[in-house]
Amino acid sequence: MTGTFDFHAGDSPLLISIPHLGSRIPDDVAGRMTDAGRLSADTDWHLDRLYDFAYGSGASVLQARFSRYVVDLNRDPAGTPLYPGADNTEVCPTTSFDREPLYLPDAAPGEAEVADRIAAYWRPYHDKLAATLAELRRRHDRVVLFEAHSIRSRVPRFFDGRLPDFNLGTGGGVTADDGLVADMMAVLADAEGFSHVLNGRFKGGYNTRNYADPAGGVHAVQLEQAQCSYMAETPPFDYLPDLAERVRPTLRRLLEAMLAWTAGASAS
Repeated sequence: MTGTFDFHAGDSPLLISIPHLGSRIPDDVAGRMTDAGRLSADTDWHLDRLYDFAYGSGASVLQARFSRYVVDLNRDPAGTPLYPGADNTEVCPTTSFDREPLYLPDAAPGEAEVADRIAAYWRPYHDKLAATLAELRRRHDRVVLFEAHSIRSRVPRFFDGRLPDFNLGTGGGVTADDGLVADMMAVLADAEGFSHVLNGRFKGGYNTRNYADPAGGVHAVQLEQAQCSYMAETPPFDYLPDLAERVRPTLRRLLEAMLAWTAGASAS
């Protein structure tokens, strides 16, 4: 454990990364923020609770403590847009998903502060992510990076209408083996009452694309989950156990499918 992230070491070939779980904002940053900024509404709320069964599966789990409003751990630190030609938020966002200003007038971070935040928050997370994948790869023939994310089911800034419940992304088909993806999609197809899509609006962020090396034995997938499937999408963003317990079996089967694939067996 460090000051900027939490890490659980497992013994399986699976690493679960939850880069947008954190909601903490340092006092010196929060003091310059608007109410929308301090609310940190675009957090991937409760994913640690939703995936708490992962600790018993042998998976390693890496999760952020600080808000994506401080620095977005799933963005290129060089500022390259995640989706060229589409609306994107920055590595240190200045507006919310609803285009609300996150900072008071003239209080947004400048280049020097952005660089400092990358060094203080972004770099430690990615150093741990890269080191963990390297260690897992030394011990296993093939490993999987599973990027766990969630988002409000309706965000007009980024997509029209209501998002499918499960949005699996593989960089358009380049970040993971076809067999692994087929096993995961079979699980999602069996999830009665839930919708799903492969490489729709969310094809996998920076982490999925940057760390994937299928030829070298590292496969990466991202799951973007509609928050209405397990929580309240408005403040105070409550976890809804009755909803969550309907969706957790599918998430558990996804993890089982990934682990079965790494062992060379097709998921049942």
